[in-house]
Amino acid sequence: MGHVVMEQARLVVRGPQDDAPVVYVVDSPEHPFDFEEDLPKLAATVIAVPVISWNDALTPWPAQALYRGEEPFGGHASTTLNELVNEAIPAIEKGLGLAPRSRAVCGYSLGGLFALYALVRAEAFVACASISASMWYEGWTDYLDGLDVDLRGRFACLSIGTKEKRAARPILKTAQDKMEECARILEQKGCAVHYQTGPGNHMQHVGERFAAGLVYLDQALNSVKDATSTQHQSA
Repeated sequence: MGHVVMEQARLVVRGPQDDAPVVYVVDSPEHPFDFEEDLPKLAATVIAVPVISWNDALTPWPAQALYRGEEPFGGHASTTLNELVNEAIPAIEKGLGLAPRSRAVCGYSLGGLFALYALVRAEAFVACASISASMWYEGWTDYLDGLDVDLRGRFACLSIGTKEKRAARPILKTAQDKMEECARILEQKGCAVHYQTGPGNHMQHVGERFAAGLVYLDQALNSVKDATSTQHQSA
């Protein structure tokens, strides 16, 4: 497997039944997100799945680096999504004895961009939480707007810190405006959208934002009764 580190996937919360909805959290093997202590009791199962080569694995197409001296973004999200849906998820669920009736994907920063990408590209997911997501990514809103996709019956939680628009780089300052644009586009395509802002910049209140996003997903997923959403489909 290329980008998804399936063997390092960790069970964060196990739902009360084997068919409980599952939320897959995009995680980093080098710097795992610490969000467990902020979580309230959930009815869904939560599984963190590490992804290596963050800037390459989670971006939808190549783009220039943000800072001089850094490697450009690789644009391999399609490959990562195929690995996640067709290899990692079946193996993880088989190993844990899970048969979820619905699934969601959750991510932070570029992981949040990938979470929304996964929602609109793979029918395996009925919901996503895009937390402090990199909606500023070059060409993303135009791509989303141009997609011919029916998102009725899908759910998206978009959240961002109110100070993120004060970032040093001009492109990063657009994150909140781009997220609000994404919310409008998703609603036009039939997606139920929960958009929220909170205090702090991109690096603050991370655990709290994760908790809020996972609570939303927990509620959204437990309202989904369509068993066909459990079927795996290629991105």
